[in-house]
Amino acid sequence: MCGIAGILNYGARPEAVSETVLQKMTEQIRHRGPDDSGLYISPDRKLGLGFRRLSIIDLSAAGHQPMPNRDGSIWITFNGEVYNHQELRESLEEQGFRFRSRTDTEAILYAYETYGADFLQKIYGMFAIAIWDARKNELLLARDRLGIKPLYYTLQNGALYFASEIKSILAHPHISPELNAQGLYDYLTFYMTPPAETLFKGIHKLEAGHFLKIKATSGDLQKTRYWNITHRSESFPKENFHVERFCIENIRRLLRTSIKDRMMSDVPFGVLLSGGIDSSLNVALMSELMTRPVETFSIGFKDLEKYNELGYAREVAKAFGTNHHEMFLEEKAALEFLPDMVWHLDEPNADPVCVPMHLVSRLAKASGTTVVQVGEGSDELFSGYKLYLQEVQYFTYYYSLLPESLKETAFGFMQKFMPEHLLTDYLRRAARHDQPFYGGATCFTETQKSQLLTERFRDSVKSSGRIAAHFFAELERFAPGSVSEDYLRKMLYVELKNRLSELLLMRVDKMSMAVSAEARVPFLDHRLAEFAFQIPAALKIKNGEPKYILKKAAEGIIPHNIIYRKKQGFAAPIPEWLRTGKLHDFAKSQIFESRLFRQEIFNRRYVEHLFEQHRSGRENRGVQIWSLMLVAMWHKRFF
Repeated sequence: MCGIAGILNYGARPEAVSETVLQKMTEQIRHRGPDDSGLYISPDRKLGLGFRRLSIIDLSAAGHQPMPNRDGSIWITFNGEVYNHQELRESLEEQGFRFRSRTDTEAILYAYETYGADFLQKIYGMFAIAIWDARKNELLLARDRLGIKPLYYTLQNGALYFASEIKSILAHPHISPELNAQGLYDYLTFYMTPPAETLFKGIHKLEAGHFLKIKATSGDLQKTRYWNITHRSESFPKENFHVERFCIENIRRLLRTSIKDRMMSDVPFGVLLSGGIDSSLNVALMSELMTRPVETFSIGFKDLEKYNELGYAREVAKAFGTNHHEMFLEEKAALEFLPDMVWHLDEPNADPVCVPMHLVSRLAKASGTTVVQVGEGSDELFSGYKLYLQEVQYFTYYYSLLPESLKETAFGFMQKFMPEHLLTDYLRRAARHDQPFYGGATCFTETQKSQLLTERFRDSVKSSGRIAAHFFAELERFAPGSVSEDYLRKMLYVELKNRLSELLLMRVDKMSMAVSAEARVPFLDHRLAEFAFQIPAALKIKNGEPKYILKKAAEGIIPHNIIYRKKQGFAAPIPEWLRTGKLHDFAKSQIFESRLFRQEIFNRRYVEHLFEQHRSGRENRGVQIWSLMLVAMWHKRFF
């Protein structure tokens, strides 16, 4: 796991890449790779690649990057892990390649030399890759299939700048931060910015499953999708997906394979254990493959039992004989971490889990464990949230079955008596023929944003409903009939494209890499993800039981009470701290002193209303206040 950065100056009279500037860019992401660093600048100085290394595979100097091919015509800088690199290596050796290291980086390099951009179809793993091909005078950037690793880029001043983190791009003297109004509007809905956007105007995320190529002679850029969840790495009879036993056997087979692949490491590895079904399966299946105890790491909260899952984590640790480590998080530690968290995130990620995710990663690193497996992706693939069932019911009863003549009436009634209820905004969508599903977790609804944001600001942006509308249409193109046949699949497609890749996986990457630890995601092996996406809704939610088919697959592997306990979820007690703790005063000062108010973006009276409602206990506005605090801190830090 590493950090990468680079510059490509294109055009007729390009500026020369400065070694000093490139070094400064890579230093900004030193935490992603404290073990080694490297730079490459092309002979004509149009192209510069930077690298920070966290040594995981082949700890020797042979893993140094940027890495050239045999004649120096192709250079690579790479962040991530390719789990099938040994098989790929053997194939390439048969074609005459001679390897100088045991790294996956070298396998990628020669695979590109052999197959061009099609090498992306041959590698399994998580990655952000930059490859400079001097033969074609062309730079290729690629992000892994499901977006586990981030990659940012911008085109400005006749150059392309890219990096693993935005702060690296901002370190270039030619780049000045500017607020992206649409990004802010969408952040207030989704807790983060959607694919391709960031909160910095002109700086973009490369979308999951995409690569781009840019010509050094002209700056012509071409972006291509190379994978989608509708792809099929394995073929199965369609009718078998309605058979429980068939689904159970293949889930177990694919998950076992994925966990085995992700144990590839030359440094110690373990599991972040919450005591839920996903992390417990990671522990159980890893234990099958090891002769020593699995290292497990958990976090709890003092005096806030409703957030604690330590009892379940301890039960799983005991059942599988792990070497268990745990810690308690207190408000003081969370407050102290906030300024660093804002810096490490680059742009606000308003999921409160960022705090415990960072601290449990720090616990693992301090215990000598550099690589950890996490359970992200399972809920989005197998429908693990009751909210998904609620959304299906809303769509069925209010959007589809409610007569048109009653939609406006129902919305008017709810708007008068319960103006900020989620159902009110759902009826608004139905009455105004807006997008029915925005996402599995929304911070502020469109109705609430109409009160939070000034009219002047709202006039400059588009509805956040366009994000789901885009992905609904996209799914229909890739899998005709999927939309009408299975509304849950349609929702999960949006979740995989938006919330998973840009909120949940981003928090895992940024918070683990902040302490130079690598997080791996077994549920997001693309072969398992493709298989899970084909399973019909009737087996994902059955008799009101979310995640039904995964729970059946887990039977006999992990304890029954762990499988069927009430879902709690990895969370943080932000609402309680904002009501009774020091975080309340801190958040208030950060928000109301922010220049965002002076720029006439937020409505002060409405924000005061949020604080008053939350402090009194009439409504839980905790995460909404948290999101405003983070964007205020971010704006102060980066502007």
